[in-house]
Amino acid sequence: MRMGNGSPKVNGNLVKPSESTPLLPHGNVHHRALSSSCKTFFNIVITVVGAGVLGLPYAFKQSGWLQGLLILAGTSAAMYYCMMLLVWCRRHLEREGIVGSVDTYSELGYHTLGAAGQFAVDAMIVLSQGGFCVAYLIFIGENLASVFARENSLTSPLLSSHDDPTRALASVSGMGFPRLDWKKKEVYVWIVLPLQVLLAFIRSLTHLAPFSMFADIVNVAAMGVVMTTEFAAIVTGSGEHVVAFTGLKNLLFAIGVAIYAVEGISLVLPLESEYQERPKFARILAAAMCFITFLYTVFALLGYLAFGDYTKDIFTLNLGNSWQTVVVKLCLCTGLVFTYPMMMHPVYEVAERRLSLRGSSSQMVITDCL
Repeated sequence: MRMGNGSPKVNGNLVKPSESTPLLPHGNVHHRALSSSCKTFFNIVITVVGAGVLGLPYAFKQSGWLQGLLILAGTSAAMYYCMMLLVWCRRHLEREGIVGSVDTYSELGYHTLGAAGQFAVDAMIVLSQGGFCVAYLIFIGENLASVFARENSLTSPLLSSHDDPTRALASVSGMGFPRLDWKKKEVYVWIVLPLQVLLAFIRSLTHLAPFSMFADIVNVAAMGVVMTTEFAAIVTGSGEHVVAFTGLKNLLFAIGVAIYAVEGISLVLPLESEYQERPKFARILAAAMCFITFLYTVFALLGYLAFGDYTKDIFTLNLGNSWQTVVVKLCLCTGLVFTYPMMMHPVYEVAERRLSLRGSSSQMVITDCL
């Protein structure tokens, strides 16, 4: 990592310049792009909002609607406080002159808990964020397969045997061409993976903001379609046996679902670093968390009131095979496709730093030998 003055940092510590130190820092450090309030707001929203929202109506069913509201509000408040604890800790280190700047969780772990803390933080970031992104790919593959799969192959209902492009290609090339099984989720995972790799080359969260905005729009559109269906079900009176409290038996389950739905702590430090008005970050974070909590509350409450005891664990199951289900699945998959590069951003940072440090150590050994 490098500080604003171009001096290299290893494990958060300044390294004295040597003959091999470049005169100018790599990249446009002094003039890097910073995010406006609007971009930061959308980046925070897309960091938090995801497929976890589909489990909230069922969590309200298990805990009761009033208890579910309290759990969701309390979890959002706790998540906001934990996010700001990281920001306050970073600002304290910088204000006290303990370190010039702290840009990553790894550096924060090093300056607060030492080398062991840094390694633990890196490991947890890679495992948690990598796990989330693997779950995203599985979710995308399964839902796209359920939307586009047919009883037969994709070409059989549309093309005759003479017009089958795979046969034509096989006859030209003189070798067999494997048919794709469009009912398998792996096919769709491999289709979207190249796009994820290309988006990974965008290293600035500010430049990823337009994709975040688009993902936010499709996510809100999906939730809007579902809430329209929920409201229609409430009007018809299908929601019955709705309770406010169910006691403590399902309390931990409801808390776990709420934490999964509002979790977004992994990007708070990078987002605050690239915000052009850093002293106001607490305000923009609070506004984003309030918006997300309100959206989640309306979605979960309408869902439980609409279907009552019939609320499914994954809410799209309540919609059956209607066009609403297809729209929701496509919107959520699109949102996750553009959320993936943001969630992988901390993983790339850890991997590149670890590899660069290893390469620097090897270069130092070779230089000493010469």
